[in-house]
Amino acid sequence: MTHVTEHPLVQGGRSAALATACVRGGVAAGLGLGALAVLVVAAWISSPYPDSGPGGALHLAAGLWLLAHGVDLVRTDTLSGLPAPLGIVPMLLVVLPVWLVHRAARDTLDADGRGDRSRPSTGGAVAAVAGGYLLVGAAVVVYSESGPMPADLITAGLWLPAVVVGAAGAGAWTALGRPLPEQRQAAAALRATGLGLVTLLGGGAVAAAVSLAWHAGEAQAAYAGLAGEWSGRVAVLLLVLALLPNMAVWGAAYGLGPGFTLGTGALATPLGLAGDPALPPFPLLAALPDGGRGTWIHWTAAAVPLAAAVLQGRRVGRSARTWTARDTALTALGAAWGCGAVVAVLSGAAGGPLGSGRLSAFGPVWWQTGAATVLWGACVGVPVALGVRAWGRRVPRPKPLPVPAEASVVGPAAGAAKWAASGLVPVPGPVPPSAPDPETPEEAQSDATPAPPAAPEAGPDVGRADDPYSAPYDDPYDDAAAFEPYDYLPAAWEPASPPPPDRA
Repeated sequence: MTHVTEHPLVQGGRSAALATACVRGGVAAGLGLGALAVLVVAAWISSPYPDSGPGGALHLAAGLWLLAHGVDLVRTDTLSGLPAPLGIVPMLLVVLPVWLVHRAARDTLDADGRGDRSRPSTGGAVAAVAGGYLLVGAAVVVYSESGPMPADLITAGLWLPAVVVGAAGAGAWTALGRPLPEQRQAAAALRATGLGLVTLLGGGAVAAAVSLAWHAGEAQAAYAGLAGEWSGRVAVLLLVLALLPNMAVWGAAYGLGPGFTLGTGALATPLGLAGDPALPPFPLLAALPDGGRGTWIHWTAAAVPLAAAVLQGRRVGRSARTWTARDTALTALGAAWGCGAVVAVLSGAAGGPLGSGRLSAFGPVWWQTGAATVLWGACVGVPVALGVRAWGRRVPRPKPLPVPAEASVVGPAAGAAKWAASGLVPVPGPVPPSAPDPETPEEAQSDATPAPPAAPEAGPDVGRADDPYSAPYDDPYDDAAAFEPYDYLPAAWEPASPPPPDRA
Protein backbone atom coordinates (compact mmCIF):
# COMPACT_ATOMS: atom_id res chain seq x y z
CA MET A 1 0.00 0.00 0.00
CA THR A 2 2.85 2.34 0.79
CA HIS A 3 4.52 1.60 -2.56
CA VAL A 4 1.32 2.43 -4.48
CA THR A 5 0.94 5.69 -2.60
CA GLU A 6 4.53 6.88 -3.17
CA HIS A 7 4.77 5.93 -6.84
CA PRO A 8 2.81 8.92 -8.24
CA LEU A 9 4.76 11.30 -6.02
CA VAL A 10 8.04 9.96 -7.32
CA GLN A 11 6.97 10.23 -10.95
CA GLY A 12 5.56 13.69 -10.41
CA GLY A 13 8.75 14.88 -8.76
CA ARG A 14 10.90 13.63 -11.60
CA SER A 15 8.61 15.19 -14.18
CA ALA A 16 8.86 18.52 -12.45
CA ALA A 17 12.65 18.17 -12.31
CA LEU A 18 12.82 17.44 -16.06
CA ALA A 19 10.59 20.43 -16.78
CA THR A 20 12.87 22.60 -14.66
CA ALA A 21 15.89 21.29 -16.55
CA CYS A 22 14.23 22.14 -19.88
CA VAL A 23 13.53 25.66 -18.65
CA ARG A 24 17.16 25.99 -17.52
CA GLY A 25 18.34 25.06 -20.98
CA GLY A 26 16.12 27.69 -22.57
CA VAL A 27 17.29 30.31 -20.08
CA ALA A 28 20.93 29.45 -20.85
CA ALA A 29 20.29 29.96 -24.57
CA GLY A 30 18.54 33.25 -23.89
CA LEU A 31 21.38 34.52 -21.72
CA GLY A 32 24.00 33.82 -24.38
CA LEU A 33 21.91 35.38 -27.11
CA GLY A 34 21.10 38.38 -24.96
CA ALA A 35 24.76 39.00 -24.10
CA LEU A 36 25.73 39.09 -27.79
CA ALA A 37 22.69 41.24 -28.63
CA VAL A 38 23.68 43.82 -26.01
CA LEU A 39 27.22 43.93 -27.38
CA VAL A 40 26.13 44.32 -31.01
CA VAL A 41 23.48 46.92 -30.22
CA ALA A 42 26.02 48.93 -28.21
CA ALA A 43 28.41 48.87 -31.18
CA TRP A 44 25.55 49.88 -33.51
CA ILE A 45 24.59 52.82 -31.31
CA SER A 46 28.16 54.09 -31.06
CA SER A 47 28.80 53.72 -34.80
CA PRO A 48 28.58 56.98 -36.85
CA TYR A 49 27.02 55.02 -39.74
CA PRO A 50 24.02 53.08 -38.34
CA ASP A 51 22.57 52.26 -41.76
CA SER A 52 21.09 48.83 -41.01
CA GLY A 53 18.83 49.93 -38.16
CA PRO A 54 18.04 48.01 -34.97
CA GLY A 55 16.66 45.08 -36.95
CA GLY A 56 19.96 44.62 -38.74
CA ALA A 57 21.81 44.72 -35.40
CA LEU A 58 19.57 42.01 -33.96
CA HIS A 59 20.01 39.84 -37.06
CA LEU A 60 23.77 40.28 -36.74
CA ALA A 61 23.61 39.18 -33.09
CA ALA A 62 21.60 36.12 -34.05
CA GLY A 63 24.12 35.26 -36.77
CA LEU A 64 27.06 35.59 -34.37
CA TRP A 65 25.28 33.39 -31.82
CA LEU A 66 24.75 30.69 -34.44
CA LEU A 67 28.31 31.08 -35.68
CA ALA A 68 29.55 30.47 -32.12
CA HIS A 69 27.89 27.03 -32.28
CA GLY A 70 29.64 26.05 -35.51
CA VAL A 71 26.80 26.97 -37.86
CA ASP A 72 27.90 28.41 -41.22
CA LEU A 73 26.34 31.66 -42.36
CA VAL A 74 25.62 32.82 -45.92
CA ARG A 75 26.21 36.46 -46.85
CA THR A 76 23.71 37.64 -49.42
CA ASP A 77 24.69 41.32 -49.73
CA THR A 78 27.92 40.82 -51.70
CA LEU A 79 29.25 43.01 -54.50
CA SER A 80 28.94 40.23 -57.04
CA GLY A 81 25.42 39.37 -55.99
CA LEU A 82 26.36 35.75 -55.40
CA PRO A 83 25.96 34.31 -51.90
CA ALA A 84 29.23 33.86 -50.07
CA PRO A 85 29.61 31.39 -47.17
CA LEU A 86 31.20 32.33 -43.85
CA GLY A 87 32.40 29.34 -41.86
CA ILE A 88 35.30 30.45 -39.63
CA VAL A 89 34.12 30.37 -36.01
CA PRO A 90 35.50 33.03 -33.62
CA MET A 91 36.37 30.43 -31.01
CA LEU A 92 36.36 32.81 -28.06
CA LEU A 93 32.63 33.32 -28.63
CA VAL A 94 32.12 29.59 -28.09
CA VAL A 95 33.15 29.89 -24.44
CA LEU A 96 30.02 31.69 -23.26
CA PRO A 97 27.33 29.39 -24.78
CA VAL A 98 29.23 26.24 -23.84
CA TRP A 99 29.72 27.42 -20.27
CA LEU A 100 26.03 28.30 -19.92
CA VAL A 101 24.90 24.86 -21.11
CA HIS A 102 27.53 23.20 -18.93
CA ARG A 103 26.33 25.07 -15.88
CA ALA A 104 22.65 24.36 -16.56
CA ALA A 105 23.27 20.60 -16.75
CA ARG A 106 25.50 20.65 -13.69
CA ASP A 107 22.96 22.57 -11.59
CA THR A 108 20.20 20.22 -12.69
CA LEU A 109 22.00 17.16 -11.32
CA ASP A 110 23.06 18.82 -8.09
CA ALA A 111 20.91 17.80 -5.16
CA ASP A 112 20.25 21.36 -3.89
CA GLY A 113 18.60 19.91 -0.81
CA ARG A 114 15.61 18.55 -2.72
CA GLY A 115 16.27 14.87 -2.05
CA ASP A 116 16.96 11.97 -4.37
CA ARG A 117 13.35 11.51 -5.49
CA SER A 118 13.16 14.79 -7.39
CA ARG A 119 16.56 14.35 -8.99
CA PRO A 120 16.36 13.18 -12.63
CA SER A 121 18.62 10.61 -14.17
CA THR A 122 21.81 11.66 -15.90
CA GLY A 123 20.52 10.94 -19.39
CA GLY A 124 17.21 12.62 -18.65
CA ALA A 125 18.92 15.75 -17.35
CA VAL A 126 21.18 16.01 -20.40
CA ALA A 127 18.26 15.47 -22.78
CA ALA A 128 16.04 17.99 -20.99
CA VAL A 129 18.66 20.74 -20.86
CA ALA A 130 19.68 20.17 -24.48
CA GLY A 131 16.05 20.08 -25.57
CA GLY A 132 15.23 23.40 -23.98
CA TYR A 133 18.34 24.97 -25.48
CA LEU A 134 17.67 23.60 -28.96
CA LEU A 135 14.12 24.97 -28.92
CA VAL A 136 15.54 28.47 -28.62
CA GLY A 137 18.19 27.61 -31.21
CA ALA A 138 15.56 26.53 -33.72
CA ALA A 139 13.74 29.82 -33.23
CA VAL A 140 16.96 31.74 -33.83
CA VAL A 141 17.63 29.79 -37.05
CA VAL A 142 14.17 30.65 -38.33
CA TYR A 143 14.66 34.30 -37.38
CA SER A 144 18.01 34.50 -39.18
CA GLU A 145 16.42 33.48 -42.49
CA SER A 146 14.92 36.94 -42.85
CA GLY A 147 18.22 38.76 -42.34
CA PRO A 148 21.28 39.51 -44.44
CA MET A 149 23.18 36.46 -43.07
CA PRO A 150 20.88 33.44 -42.90
CA ALA A 151 22.09 30.19 -41.39
CA ASP A 152 23.07 27.19 -43.45
CA LEU A 153 20.47 24.57 -42.61
CA ILE A 154 22.80 21.59 -43.05
CA THR A 155 25.42 22.80 -40.60
CA ALA A 156 22.67 24.07 -38.27
CA GLY A 157 21.19 20.60 -38.08
CA LEU A 158 24.61 19.00 -37.56
CA TRP A 159 26.78 21.20 -35.37
CA LEU A 160 24.22 22.99 -33.20
CA PRO A 161 22.90 19.78 -31.56
CA ALA A 162 26.42 18.31 -31.31
CA VAL A 163 27.80 21.32 -29.45
CA VAL A 164 24.82 21.58 -27.10
CA VAL A 165 24.68 17.89 -26.23
CA GLY A 166 28.45 17.76 -25.74
CA ALA A 167 28.42 20.73 -23.37
CA ALA A 168 25.45 19.32 -21.43
CA GLY A 169 27.19 15.95 -21.14
CA ALA A 170 30.31 17.66 -19.80
CA GLY A 171 28.18 19.43 -17.20
CA ALA A 172 26.63 16.16 -16.09
CA TRP A 173 30.08 14.58 -15.87
CA THR A 174 31.20 17.46 -13.65
CA ALA A 175 28.17 17.07 -11.40
CA LEU A 176 29.00 13.39 -10.92
CA GLY A 177 32.54 14.21 -9.78
CA ARG A 178 34.34 13.81 -13.11
CA PRO A 179 34.67 10.04 -12.91
CA LEU A 180 37.09 8.26 -15.19
CA PRO A 181 36.71 4.77 -16.64
CA GLU A 182 37.43 1.94 -14.23
CA GLN A 183 39.92 0.44 -16.64
CA ARG A 184 43.32 1.87 -15.82
CA GLN A 185 44.47 1.99 -19.45
CA ALA A 186 41.48 4.07 -20.56
CA ALA A 187 41.87 6.52 -17.67
CA ALA A 188 45.60 6.92 -18.37
CA ALA A 189 44.90 7.48 -22.07
CA LEU A 190 42.40 10.25 -21.26
CA ARG A 191 44.84 12.00 -18.93
CA ALA A 192 47.62 11.79 -21.48
CA THR A 193 45.26 13.12 -24.17
CA GLY A 194 44.47 16.17 -22.08
CA LEU A 195 48.13 16.84 -21.34
CA GLY A 196 49.16 16.49 -24.98
CA LEU A 197 46.31 18.72 -26.15
CA VAL A 198 47.14 21.49 -23.69
CA THR A 199 50.82 21.35 -24.62
CA LEU A 200 50.07 21.42 -28.35
CA LEU A 201 47.66 24.35 -28.19
CA GLY A 202 49.82 26.27 -25.73
CA GLY A 203 52.88 25.84 -27.93
CA GLY A 204 50.88 26.91 -30.99
CA ALA A 205 49.76 30.05 -29.18
CA VAL A 206 53.35 30.88 -28.24
CA ALA A 207 54.57 30.35 -31.81
CA ALA A 208 51.80 32.54 -33.22
CA ALA A 209 52.42 35.27 -30.64
CA VAL A 210 56.14 35.34 -31.45
CA SER A 211 55.39 35.64 -35.16
CA LEU A 212 52.86 38.43 -34.52
CA ALA A 213 55.38 40.32 -32.41
CA TRP A 214 57.96 39.89 -35.19
CA HIS A 215 55.52 41.46 -37.68
CA ALA A 216 54.14 44.06 -35.28
CA GLY A 217 54.56 46.90 -37.80
CA GLU A 218 52.46 45.21 -40.49
CA ALA A 219 49.78 44.27 -37.91
CA GLN A 220 49.52 47.86 -36.66
CA ALA A 221 49.23 49.20 -40.20
CA ALA A 222 46.44 46.74 -41.00
CA TYR A 223 44.60 47.62 -37.80
CA ALA A 224 44.78 51.35 -38.48
CA GLY A 225 43.61 50.92 -42.08
CA LEU A 226 40.44 49.00 -41.26
CA ALA A 227 38.65 51.75 -39.34
CA GLY A 228 39.30 55.39 -38.62
CA GLU A 229 36.83 56.17 -35.84
CA TRP A 230 37.13 54.80 -32.33
CA SER A 231 33.94 52.73 -32.47
CA GLY A 232 35.17 50.88 -35.54
CA ARG A 233 38.56 50.26 -33.95
CA VAL A 234 36.92 48.88 -30.83
CA ALA A 235 34.87 46.52 -32.98
CA VAL A 236 37.98 45.35 -34.84
CA LEU A 237 39.81 44.88 -31.53
CA LEU A 238 36.97 42.74 -30.18
CA LEU A 239 37.04 40.63 -33.34
CA VAL A 240 40.80 40.17 -32.95
CA LEU A 241 40.34 39.00 -29.36
CA ALA A 242 37.61 36.57 -30.44
CA LEU A 243 39.96 35.05 -33.04
CA LEU A 244 42.95 34.55 -30.73
CA PRO A 245 42.10 30.86 -30.03
CA ASN A 246 41.91 30.35 -33.80
CA MET A 247 45.42 31.75 -33.99
CA ALA A 248 46.62 29.15 -31.47
CA VAL A 249 45.10 26.31 -33.53
CA TRP A 250 46.71 27.69 -36.69
CA GLY A 251 50.09 27.79 -34.93
CA ALA A 252 49.69 24.19 -33.79
CA ALA A 253 48.74 23.10 -37.32
CA TYR A 254 51.79 24.91 -38.67
CA GLY A 255 54.12 23.06 -36.28
CA LEU A 256 52.48 19.70 -36.98
CA GLY A 257 53.53 19.89 -40.62
CA PRO A 258 50.39 20.19 -42.77
CA GLY A 259 50.15 23.92 -42.10
CA PHE A 260 47.13 25.85 -43.36
CA THR A 261 45.72 27.09 -46.63
CA LEU A 262 45.52 30.79 -47.54
CA GLY A 263 43.00 30.39 -50.30
CA THR A 264 42.65 27.63 -52.83
CA GLY A 265 46.06 28.27 -54.36
CA ALA A 266 48.38 28.86 -51.38
CA LEU A 267 49.75 26.69 -48.59
CA ALA A 268 51.92 27.72 -45.61
CA THR A 269 54.10 25.03 -43.98
CA PRO A 270 57.43 25.08 -42.12
CA LEU A 271 59.10 24.24 -45.43
CA GLY A 272 57.92 27.52 -46.93
CA LEU A 273 54.99 29.44 -48.39
CA ALA A 274 53.86 28.01 -51.71
CA GLY A 275 51.46 29.68 -54.13
CA ASP A 276 49.82 33.09 -54.23
CA PRO A 277 47.89 33.73 -51.01
CA ALA A 278 44.62 35.67 -51.03
CA LEU A 279 44.91 37.67 -47.83
CA PRO A 280 42.32 40.24 -46.78
CA PRO A 281 43.71 43.09 -44.68
CA PHE A 282 43.50 41.96 -41.06
CA PRO A 283 45.94 42.37 -38.12
CA LEU A 284 46.25 38.67 -37.26
CA LEU A 285 47.04 37.74 -40.86
CA ALA A 286 50.16 39.90 -40.68
CA ALA A 287 51.76 37.15 -38.54
CA LEU A 288 51.85 34.76 -41.53
CA PRO A 289 55.32 33.72 -42.72
CA ASP A 290 56.87 35.48 -45.65
CA GLY A 291 57.06 33.89 -49.07
CA GLY A 292 59.90 31.63 -50.12
CA ARG A 293 61.55 28.62 -48.58
CA GLY A 294 61.47 28.10 -44.85
CA THR A 295 64.53 28.62 -42.68
CA TRP A 296 65.59 27.13 -39.38
CA ILE A 297 63.42 29.70 -37.61
CA HIS A 298 60.33 28.22 -39.27
CA TRP A 299 61.51 24.68 -38.57
CA THR A 300 61.65 25.34 -34.82
CA ALA A 301 57.85 25.23 -34.84
CA ALA A 302 58.17 21.43 -35.00
CA ALA A 303 59.33 21.53 -31.37
CA VAL A 304 55.71 22.10 -30.33
CA PRO A 305 54.27 18.72 -31.45
CA LEU A 306 57.51 17.02 -30.40
CA ALA A 307 57.16 18.32 -26.85
CA ALA A 308 53.48 17.39 -26.81
CA ALA A 309 54.18 13.83 -27.94
CA VAL A 310 57.03 13.41 -25.44
CA LEU A 311 54.94 14.61 -22.49
CA GLN A 312 52.04 12.48 -23.63
CA GLY A 313 54.19 9.35 -23.81
CA ARG A 314 55.87 10.16 -20.51
CA ARG A 315 52.50 10.41 -18.79
CA VAL A 316 51.48 7.01 -20.11
CA GLY A 317 54.85 5.45 -19.23
CA ARG A 318 54.72 6.63 -15.62
CA SER A 319 51.31 4.99 -15.20
CA ALA A 320 52.37 1.73 -16.90
CA ARG A 321 55.12 0.44 -14.61
CA THR A 322 53.12 -2.67 -13.75
CA TRP A 323 51.61 -3.19 -17.22
CA THR A 324 52.84 -5.26 -20.09
CA ALA A 325 54.59 -3.66 -23.03
CA ARG A 326 51.60 -4.39 -25.25
CA ASP A 327 49.16 -2.59 -22.94
CA THR A 328 51.54 0.35 -22.66
CA ALA A 329 51.86 0.71 -26.42
CA LEU A 330 48.11 0.42 -26.95
CA THR A 331 47.43 3.04 -24.27
CA ALA A 332 49.90 5.48 -25.81
CA LEU A 333 48.39 4.85 -29.24
CA GLY A 334 44.90 5.45 -27.85
CA ALA A 335 46.05 8.76 -26.36
CA ALA A 336 47.44 9.74 -29.76
CA TRP A 337 44.13 8.92 -31.46
CA GLY A 338 42.17 10.87 -28.85
CA CYS A 339 44.37 13.93 -29.20
CA GLY A 340 44.15 13.67 -33.00
CA ALA A 341 40.35 13.57 -32.89
CA VAL A 342 40.13 16.72 -30.75
CA VAL A 343 42.66 18.55 -32.91
CA ALA A 344 40.69 17.62 -36.03
CA VAL A 345 37.49 19.09 -34.55
CA LEU A 346 39.26 22.28 -33.47
CA SER A 347 40.90 22.63 -36.88
CA GLY A 348 37.53 22.29 -38.58
CA ALA A 349 36.15 25.08 -36.39
CA ALA A 350 39.20 27.33 -36.71
CA GLY A 351 39.19 27.16 -40.49
CA GLY A 352 36.59 27.27 -43.20
CA PRO A 353 35.37 29.44 -46.04
CA LEU A 354 35.57 33.22 -45.98
CA GLY A 355 33.79 33.64 -49.26
CA SER A 356 33.47 32.12 -52.68
CA GLY A 357 36.19 31.42 -55.22
CA ARG A 358 39.70 31.50 -53.84
CA LEU A 359 38.49 32.20 -50.29
CA SER A 360 36.42 29.03 -50.14
CA ALA A 361 39.28 27.25 -48.34
CA PHE A 362 40.96 29.15 -45.53
CA GLY A 363 42.81 27.79 -42.52
CA PRO A 364 43.99 24.30 -41.49
CA VAL A 365 42.47 21.21 -43.10
CA TRP A 366 40.89 19.15 -40.34
CA TRP A 367 41.76 15.66 -41.55
CA GLN A 368 45.36 16.56 -42.31
CA THR A 369 46.03 18.06 -38.88
CA GLY A 370 44.26 15.17 -37.15
CA ALA A 371 46.29 12.58 -39.05
CA ALA A 372 49.53 14.46 -38.33
CA THR A 373 48.73 14.54 -34.61
CA VAL A 374 48.15 10.78 -34.56
CA LEU A 375 51.39 10.23 -36.47
CA TRP A 376 53.41 12.31 -34.02
CA GLY A 377 51.90 10.43 -31.09
CA ALA A 378 52.54 7.02 -32.67
CA CYS A 379 56.13 7.71 -33.77
CA VAL A 380 57.27 9.62 -30.69
CA GLY A 381 54.77 9.05 -27.90
CA VAL A 382 54.73 5.24 -28.06
CA PRO A 383 58.55 4.78 -27.87
CA VAL A 384 58.76 7.34 -25.07
CA ALA A 385 56.06 5.51 -23.12
CA LEU A 386 57.86 2.19 -23.51
CA GLY A 387 61.17 3.74 -22.51
CA VAL A 388 59.74 5.40 -19.39
CA ARG A 389 58.06 2.12 -18.44
CA ALA A 390 61.34 0.21 -18.82
CA TRP A 391 63.22 2.83 -16.81
CA GLY A 392 60.68 2.66 -14.00
CA ARG A 393 60.87 -1.14 -13.84
CA ARG A 394 64.65 -1.31 -13.47
CA VAL A 395 66.08 -2.91 -10.29
CA PRO A 396 68.86 -0.81 -8.76
CA ARG A 397 72.02 -2.72 -7.91
CA PRO A 398 73.11 -2.52 -4.27
CA LYS A 399 76.29 -0.54 -3.82
CA PRO A 400 78.92 -2.08 -1.46
CA LEU A 401 79.61 0.19 1.47
CA PRO A 402 83.28 0.65 2.52
CA VAL A 403 84.04 -1.06 5.84
CA PRO A 404 86.45 0.89 8.08
CA ALA A 405 89.44 -0.87 9.57
CA GLU A 406 88.15 -0.51 13.14
CA ALA A 407 84.90 -2.29 12.19
CA SER A 408 86.79 -5.54 11.53
CA VAL A 409 87.59 -5.83 15.27
CA VAL A 410 84.46 -6.76 17.17
CA GLY A 411 83.69 -7.76 20.70
CA PRO A 412 85.65 -6.81 23.81
CA ALA A 413 88.82 -6.23 21.83
CA ALA A 414 87.25 -3.28 20.02
CA GLY A 415 86.06 -1.75 23.29
CA ALA A 416 89.49 -2.25 24.88
CA ALA A 417 91.11 -0.53 21.92
CA LYS A 418 88.80 2.48 22.30
CA TRP A 419 89.49 2.78 26.02
CA ALA A 420 93.22 2.36 25.53
CA ALA A 421 93.18 5.22 23.05
CA SER A 422 91.34 7.44 25.55
CA GLY A 423 93.80 6.70 28.41
CA LEU A 424 91.20 5.08 30.67
CA VAL A 425 91.27 1.42 31.71
CA PRO A 426 87.74 0.02 32.18
CA VAL A 427 86.81 -2.97 34.24
CA PRO A 428 85.83 -5.68 31.83
CA GLY A 429 82.44 -7.30 32.23
CA PRO A 430 81.76 -11.00 32.44
CA VAL A 431 82.96 -13.12 29.58
CA PRO A 432 80.33 -15.29 27.84
CA PRO A 433 80.80 -19.02 28.39
CA SER A 434 82.52 -20.93 25.71
CA ALA A 435 80.81 -23.70 23.80
CA PRO A 436 81.11 -27.11 25.53
CA ASP A 437 83.49 -29.59 24.05
CA PRO A 438 81.60 -32.76 23.05
CA GLU A 439 84.65 -34.92 23.81
CA THR A 440 85.12 -33.74 27.44
CA PRO A 441 81.70 -33.40 29.08
CA GLU A 442 83.24 -33.25 32.58
CA GLU A 443 85.19 -30.12 31.68
CA ALA A 444 82.09 -28.63 30.09
CA GLN A 445 80.14 -29.11 33.32
CA SER A 446 82.93 -27.63 35.39
CA ASP A 447 83.12 -24.58 33.15
CA ALA A 448 79.35 -23.98 33.24
CA THR A 449 79.84 -21.23 35.83
CA PRO A 450 82.27 -18.65 34.48
CA ALA A 451 85.03 -17.54 36.76
CA PRO A 452 85.26 -13.87 37.60
CA PRO A 453 87.70 -12.12 35.34
CA ALA A 454 91.05 -11.18 36.66
CA ALA A 455 91.71 -7.58 37.49
CA PRO A 456 93.95 -5.78 35.07
CA GLU A 457 97.52 -5.43 36.02
CA ALA A 458 98.43 -2.05 37.26
CA GLY A 459 100.64 -0.17 34.95
CA PRO A 460 103.24 2.40 35.80
CA ASP A 461 100.62 5.18 35.84
CA VAL A 462 97.85 3.32 37.70
CA GLY A 463 97.42 3.62 41.50
CA ARG A 464 99.19 6.92 42.04
CA ALA A 465 97.89 8.97 44.95
CA ASP A 466 97.89 12.21 43.00
CA ASP A 467 95.91 10.72 40.10
CA PRO A 468 92.12 11.10 40.68
CA TYR A 469 91.46 8.48 37.96
CA SER A 470 94.06 5.97 39.19
CA ALA A 471 91.41 3.42 40.24
CA PRO A 472 88.76 2.32 37.77
CA TYR A 473 85.94 3.77 39.90
CA ASP A 474 87.79 6.66 41.57
CA ASP A 475 85.85 9.61 40.13
CA PRO A 476 86.04 13.00 41.80
CA TYR A 477 82.33 13.44 41.05
CA ASP A 478 81.41 10.03 42.51
CA ASP A 479 79.15 9.17 39.54
CA ALA A 480 81.35 6.73 37.68
CA ALA A 481 80.46 3.82 39.90
CA ALA A 482 77.30 3.18 37.95
CA PHE A 483 78.98 3.76 34.60
CA GLU A 484 79.64 0.72 32.48
CA PRO A 485 81.01 0.92 28.94
CA TYR A 486 78.62 -0.04 26.13
CA ASP A 487 80.99 -2.64 24.81
CA TYR A 488 80.97 -4.47 28.15
CA LEU A 489 77.24 -4.56 28.82
CA PRO A 490 76.07 -8.13 29.45
CA ALA A 491 74.17 -9.89 26.69
CA ALA A 492 70.68 -11.31 27.12
CA TRP A 493 72.02 -14.76 27.97
CA GLU A 494 74.66 -13.54 30.45
CA PRO A 495 74.04 -12.89 34.14
CA ALA A 496 74.40 -9.31 35.21
CA SER A 497 77.65 -8.48 37.00
CA PRO A 498 77.36 -7.71 40.69
CA PRO A 499 77.64 -4.08 41.62
CA PRO A 500 80.96 -2.96 43.09
CA PRO A 501 81.18 -2.83 46.87
CA ASP A 502 80.59 0.43 48.59
CA ARG A 503 83.69 2.17 49.66
CA ALA A 504 83.99 4.31 52.67
